[in-house]
Amino acid sequence: MSTTTRTPTPSDTVASPRGPERPAGRRRSLLRSNWLGGLAGWVWMLVVMVPVYWIVISSFKTQSNFFASNPMLPPDEWSLDSYRLVIESDFVRYFANSVVVTAGAIVPAVLMSFMASYAIVRGGDNRFLRLSNSVFLMGLAIPLQAVIIPVYLIIIRMRMYDTLGGMILPSIAFAIPLSVLVLSNFIRDVPRELFESMRLDGASEWTTMWRLAFPLTRPALVTVTIYNALITWNNFLLPLILTQDPEKRTLPLALWSFQGQYGVNVPAVLASVVLTTLPILVFYAIGRRQLLSGLTAGFGK
Repeated sequence: MSTTTRTPTPSDTVASPRGPERPAGRRRSLLRSNWLGGLAGWVWMLVVMVPVYWIVISSFKTQSNFFASNPMLPPDEWSLDSYRLVIESDFVRYFANSVVVTAGAIVPAVLMSFMASYAIVRGGDNRFLRLSNSVFLMGLAIPLQAVIIPVYLIIIRMRMYDTLGGMILPSIAFAIPLSVLVLSNFIRDVPRELFESMRLDGASEWTTMWRLAFPLTRPALVTVTIYNALITWNNFLLPLILTQDPEKRTLPLALWSFQGQYGVNVPAVLASVVLTTLPILVFYAIGRRQLLSGLTAGFGK
């Protein structure tokens, strides 16, 4: 009786559903790295959240209870007196001033930055456009603190001191450089074939900019809008230097309203900080994904 042996073929080999097995030492190394990263993340979260926790619980304390109780423990009796005091101290007017300054600065800055970025990208070897791009990039290296005195003198000469417009114009100027950098990198990622097809269809550069480039760069537009809005909303130096009238104060400057000659109403200041931060949290929650994707777009090449 003869027996027949068959040579196994590749089809007879059953692949492991888990794929190639990693060495045990490498798996332990990856697991150890993940534990270290998770521990660092928790430590950083504590560093960030402890001050936020202190601000929130202290804003619900009374002024007398703030100095008598443990600063890290919640109040024995939760009080809204600080929030009531803030709202009654022209908070609505300061909030409206901040909205006007922020919207009045960001909308023109984003539109001008978008048109400038499109011209720089589509201008090719135009010497004037290359020079303009260099000027915009130089603006990133100039901090506001270094030119606050020339800005003050210019606003005085323009007779715009102690007005909301006097804060809007410098905010526009300092919002444009970074906006041009982000938008120009995003527009460069748009395929040239799309621009060529629009040109073959008879579209002008103006039509191409608004009907092709504008919709495709919407994530970058949201990014620069949110980022510059946060910077303008939290700006303290420009309102401090360019205004004296209490009716023209913005929210960051309005915190001074709760500083007396012999002391500071700390719970009221913290309640004002909480109310001032709420719009920022809303902006971040709405555009968080667009903010991150827009800031990193165009820089990986």
